[in-house]
Amino acid sequence: MMPGAAAAPSIVLVEDDLRLAELVSRYLESNGFRVTSSARGDEALQQVRRLNPDLLILDVGIPGKDGFEVCRQLRPLFANPILILTARNNDIDHVLGLELGADDYVIKPVEPRVLMARINALLRRSKSPSQARGALQFGRLSINTVARSVHLDGEAVALSSNEFDLLVELAAHAGEIQSRAALFSRLYGREYDGVDRMLDVRISHLRRKLGDEPASAERIKTVWGQGYLFVPDAW
Repeated sequence: MMPGAAAAPSIVLVEDDLRLAELVSRYLESNGFRVTSSARGDEALQQVRRLNPDLLILDVGIPGKDGFEVCRQLRPLFANPILILTARNNDIDHVLGLELGADDYVIKPVEPRVLMARINALLRRSKSPSQARGALQFGRLSINTVARSVHLDGEAVALSSNEFDLLVELAAHAGEIQSRAALFSRLYGREYDGVDRMLDVRISHLRRKLGDEPASAERIKTVWGQGYLFVPDAW
């Protein structure tokens, strides 16, 4: 690497189908990534803690510890994106992965270019500063978009990177209804397909962490048939 040149983004790939792991690794490396592979969940935990990669690609049905357990254990310690890549195509597993802190969920088989697009979108969002700059203040809620921190009633609120980005998007358009499709496109870099639950799960997480009871949400409201509304004077 030339002096001053940026290091290639690093990825830990956890996949027990060795042929698939080799194909994915070669494709990613040919596109400028550094890839470390593992076939076991327990080994993956050690690798991620040691290497702190820019992104983790995680299969679910792996030996040692399954992908969901790996995600659960890593999420409090690992700030970078986690992409679940799995053959399990059902809503329960999809929602579970998001609930445990995954940033995206991709069903196998997937076209290499599609996988690359999802990876690049995750990396852009994790490295880019928030669109809104400085501090956003709403009553007892303070959002610092430079430090990427949130405080409610003077207490720090622990949010994932994706939850923080969603909160900033909503707060930057306080008082305006944001459609699900528009939010999804801005946050995830692709069109909403009408069935993906990712945004709904993260809205639920935000409400819970910000003390907005989901059954009677008054701070981040659902406007049925239209989208979501961040209420600026409800804090």
